[in-house]
Amino acid sequence: MKKVLVSALLAGLLIGGLATQAGVVNNNNDERGYISVSASANKEIASDVAEISIEIQTFDSKSMQNATTENREISDKVYSAIKAMINPANGDFVKTADFNASPIYNYSGSKRVFDKYQVSNSIIVRTKNINDVGAIIDKALALGATNISNLNFTVSNYDAQCDELLTQATQKAKAQADAVAKSVFSSVTGIKSISASCSTTNSSARIHYNLLNAKAEGAMAADSATPIESGTVKIYANVNTNFYVK
Repeated sequence: MKKVLVSALLAGLLIGGLATQAGVVNNNNDERGYISVSASANKEIASDVAEISIEIQTFDSKSMQNATTENREISDKVYSAIKAMINPANGDFVKTADFNASPIYNYSGSKRVFDKYQVSNSIIVRTKNINDVGAIIDKALALGATNISNLNFTVSNYDAQCDELLTQATQKAKAQADAVAKSVFSSVTGIKSISASCSTTNSSARIHYNLLNAKAEGAMAADSATPIESGTVKIYANVNTNFYVK
């Protein structure tokens, strides 16, 4: 009977010891040291894509139908002219971004008074023919467009540029982590976590003068397009990393 009790006790101690040792190993894994490093890379490149927002507004004091008909006639002319100036084979396009028709009211004291009907058609033009941007704007305004509400310049190979910069930033982060680990007599053994992102800044795209006043200023001469400078786009890549060390 004593032999059985002793054997059972030894077996219990052995199992308990193994369990304790396993627990220590797991805790060590959970508590491995790590180094946090952030790094970035950037590149400035010439923009090769333009996006132009063109708005056509029409008004009529008596009929929404009249305002809509006039807007459609002007829009058709603008669409046709712009389509002839862009190249769909390069990914260029012109599309409607928004269409709105609504009555406009003024207030006389606390009383709301009808003023007129307004119809607005917003068009987006995307083109790689950067040199034709000024001519596109001039043509749209000459045919009755009332507002150039936005002009953005981007790059067509943004994803490829982003991937290249993220690679550079990640390599920089790894080199920094290696340097820090070495300074405390350790070494990098793996990655705990990593997050990455890209962003852009349009550094110098601009329109040289007020396009809304282009007609009044006589800037629509046939031999002189609106002067547009596309400028450059700066792409930024950022990585935040945590490297395991031993």
